[in-house]
Amino acid sequence: MGTAERREAPEDSGTVRGTTTRPDAAVVERAAPASGRREAGGRGGGAAGRETQGASAGRTAYRPLWVEEPARRRRLPDPVRTAAVRAVLLIAVTLIQAMVALLCTLAESWLAFPMVISSVVSTIAATWAALDVWVTRQVWNQRHGVVSMPSSTARALRRERRQARRQERSAQRAQARIRRRGGAGQLSHP
Repeated sequence: MGTAERREAPEDSGTVRGTTTRPDAAVVERAAPASGRREAGGRGGGAAGRETQGASAGRTAYRPLWVEEPARRRRLPDPVRTAAVRAVLLIAVTLIQAMVALLCTLAESWLAFPMVISSVVSTIAATWAALDVWVTRQVWNQRHGVVSMPSSTARALRRERRQARRQERSAQRAQARIRRRGGAGQLSHP
């Protein structure tokens, strides 16, 4: 019957008919799981048996193309990622310029000298960009509490937050104690 087969639509009225495409045997073979290669009924066990079984059931089970897995590492912070992208672009441009300078030198072109000069400047800029990634990462870690060293400003911020929480809890306990006593201890009532 070719690549298309006619079947009735699953609607109430049997008069409407639709056209569906039937998967090729190779597609069905790839889509079938490794454990289900042979059918239990003892029929041919090949792609044709599964194909007729899939067509009779109305649909064929396919495996997804990929399975999403959770990330192993956390995403880089935005400033660090921006610096890294900038560094990668500058390094790529530097490598292209170095290659063009080499080819121009081998071809004895007049463009060799300007390309060598520009590739030297680009090398300095790419080194600066790579250092910028490192510095940006260190600054972000220092400010957001990832590094736990005595000189870390994040440690001082955490200490201040802990003291504020302690003061808030002690104020709440004092208010609860006053309420339990029925207002005793207050100089005036609001």
